[in-house]
Amino acid sequence: MPHFVNKTRTLERSIASCGAVAPSPVPPHEGRRQALLGSAALIALTAAGRSAYARQPLPQPTEDAAFSTFPRALQVPGGVARLSLGPAADRPDARTAAGVPVLVRGDAIEWTAVVGIPLATEAGDAWITVQERSGVERRVAYRVAQKRYVEQRLKVAPGQVDLSARDLARYERERSHLQSVETSFTAPAAGLTSLEMQPPVPGRKSSSFGLRRMFNGQARNPHSGMDIAAATGTPVRAPLAGRVIDTGVYFFNGNTVWLDHGGGLLTMVCHLSRIDVQPGDVVKQGQTYCAVGATGRVTGPHLHWSVMLNQAMVDPALFLPT
Repeated sequence: MPHFVNKTRTLERSIASCGAVAPSPVPPHEGRRQALLGSAALIALTAAGRSAYARQPLPQPTEDAAFSTFPRALQVPGGVARLSLGPAADRPDARTAAGVPVLVRGDAIEWTAVVGIPLATEAGDAWITVQERSGVERRVAYRVAQKRYVEQRLKVAPGQVDLSARDLARYERERSHLQSVETSFTAPAAGLTSLEMQPPVPGRKSSSFGLRRMFNGQARNPHSGMDIAAATGTPVRAPLAGRVIDTGVYFFNGNTVWLDHGGGLLTMVCHLSRIDVQPGDVVKQGQTYCAVGATGRVTGPHLHWSVMLNQAMVDPALFLPT
């Protein structure tokens, strides 16, 4: 669980219950895309009777329409915004206000920016910058709604809250490395036609995304993923096809694996008992690549699963079928 904490504090994980996120309606522009596809087909039929010299090539869809429903849009902190960029011959370059590259999917008929909204985002207006291949730059605005996540107040022994000097030094070394992992960005995978994920393990969701904990009155970073209750040794399957970009043993997370799915979409699983892959390996959706455990700072075996989009931890439930 790569939640970066205060230098003198730690977060003690415990198994709680995870809340499901209600899906948002499909954005209107995706209905428009289907209408455009229908119009293109009609034009093609009309043009069939014209001479070859009068015919013009029509934009052809290059990605499966299934991507249009995943992830579901939920414009709140820790959620996802789906923003229409309109038609263009080439994939536009989109970036957050902070300059972080954004995942752009679609085709010449309709491009869509899929934007992860950081948990720390304040409610209000937000925007991304879009640069066309022609060099024209524009802003696309959206609004972030307020969301109040569950808060949990716990009292624990002081030694469970503050890091020793030795543990703090280790944490600082690991944090620097993990920050470099989280900034990974590769081109969207050409063969990845849908962003619908499958749960990495079956089981009860046991800790809510965004849960805010107070230890002895001291605030800690929100829970940045989904915990799934499972026994040690339970096989963990890749939620989506991807490439392994990092494996390691970390102070908080224990045995950990990061996958890169392209376009700034990453997933991470931790507290593992076993890791069966190494950096550079490519895994298919549903392929076993590690096993559930209780390594790192945990109170019992379970799987912690995080989804990161443009360097923002977002709710994994938005990528799962309901």
